[in-house]
Amino acid sequence: MLACGIQTIFPLHASSPIVYAGQVPEEQLVRQRAWLGDSWTWLLKTMVLEDRIESVTRPMALDVGCGPGLVMELLAPFLDVRGIDIDPMTVRRSNERGQEAMVAMAERLPFEDASFDIVYCSYLLLWVSDPAKVLREMARVSRDWVICLAEPDHLGRISYPPGVAELDSLFVRSLREQGADPGMGRRLQEVFVRCGLRPVTGGHSSMWSAERMKAESEAEWRSLTPAADPKAVARAREAWDDALANGSLVQYNPVFFAMARK
Repeated sequence: MLACGIQTIFPLHASSPIVYAGQVPEEQLVRQRAWLGDSWTWLLKTMVLEDRIESVTRPMALDVGCGPGLVMELLAPFLDVRGIDIDPMTVRRSNERGQEAMVAMAERLPFEDASFDIVYCSYLLLWVSDPAKVLREMARVSRDWVICLAEPDHLGRISYPPGVAELDSLFVRSLREQGADPGMGRRLQEVFVRCGLRPVTGGHSSMWSAERMKAESEAEWRSLTPAADPKAVARAREAWDDALANGSLVQYNPVFFAMARK
């Protein structure tokens, strides 16, 4: 699982459009929200909003690295949320979705200190060159909560059967070549502590069925397949199709969260 990032710009050549690190199809972001949306809203209701039940106003929130606004859309019933992202195209998609978003960098948030009650991100820190710098900026503009809703630990992936597991090393290598940190999930608590925050950290639970695996198999394959080493990819694809047919395919990726109150 990847996400739309907000950090490094990779120009392919002079006449090419700008490609942003972590940029993935919106279909994949929709699937991420489907997998984790219930967990995100549960965390928000039980950990963050419980002591605000009597409040007549909703908390003001900032989504850092908002992409096309899917998480903002999910949390809009509970928060007055704005978003920022470095990619103008995804900011436009967010605005088209009825969400308020603007182009900005996570390392230099264009807001005064303590501007928001809650500042959060999801699938962002693995893509930035200095996660602590981004987190400090998030803490600076927050007056209460700093939250990372999701960071994957691709170094802890479980793929089965063994022929499919060959994909894992290819995928991790591909992430590193793009400048990402595939083990960001396990480092999440460490980065929060380095920034002077004391988070509650945990992992999102997962469940799946063979039917859902079949329904999502092609989209999942596209999200995992690196461009390099076509022979290895072909071997993994054969094993993938066999496992999908006999019901043995397993794809599990740990995803962590961390939330701290200032």
